[in-house]
Amino acid sequence: MAVIIMARPQSPEIFMRIITVNLNGIRSAANKGFFAWLAEQDADIVCLQELRAQAADVTQQMLAPAGYYGYFHYAEKKGYSGVGIYCREKPQQVTLGLGIAEFDAEGRYLCADFAGFSVVSLYLPSGSSGEERQAVKFKFMAAFLPHLRALRTSGREVLVCGDWNIAHQEIDLKNWRGNQKNSGFLPEERAWLTELFDEAGFVDVFRGLHPELAAYTWWSNRGQAWAKDVGWRLDYQIATPGIAARARVATIYKAQRFSDHAPLIIDYTG
Repeated sequence: MAVIIMARPQSPEIFMRIITVNLNGIRSAANKGFFAWLAEQDADIVCLQELRAQAADVTQQMLAPAGYYGYFHYAEKKGYSGVGIYCREKPQQVTLGLGIAEFDAEGRYLCADFAGFSVVSLYLPSGSSGEERQAVKFKFMAAFLPHLRALRTSGREVLVCGDWNIAHQEIDLKNWRGNQKNSGFLPEERAWLTELFDEAGFVDVFRGLHPELAAYTWWSNRGQAWAKDVGWRLDYQIATPGIAARARVATIYKAQRFSDHAPLIIDYTG
């Protein structure tokens, strides 16, 4: 995606900038300049995935960058998974995990409740390493959809930001023909997202703003995927209709690389 936004648009209508990014290791991203970049973004909420760290591993800057509260759900396994949220406003409540032990041990879900709306940082499992992990992914999806339905009917606006590890449509990955039997673009995975949108009533915010734009958020480190823009759109901000209708500008930031994923930035109006 060619558009790059370095600072919040000077518009009185923009009241909330939300960023989601898979860091592929918070310490690695820090060394690549992520926190210097973040300080320039004027974001209100930042959702992080794949921390690959525990509390003892992170610095104060990583725990709470200047002007932010920081909340984290670490994986029990060292150097693995984990999610976080930075926010300028202190949440009314923070929930770590889904209440399902096998998934919570991997640090995949963190929810922050604010006045009238909730923001979730999500790292949905990948199944690319083999059948065993694909089975875990399907099991997570089966448990997560009822949870999303409950959030949808709670009366609150909800925004689920993160690495969903699924490309929904053919437009969402460069080589879709060759990946129809691969994790991340399996028919069952794509149908699950369709059910989330069409039946559960959630909205893919980026696609709502850009219905025909081929743009990606993840590139393999193999070959020249990044240089040739052979990517997948795996990172989403998925929202209830009320907050989705407020989205005005969506950007995938590619001027710098902090990870094998790119930050997804969306500005919402008041």
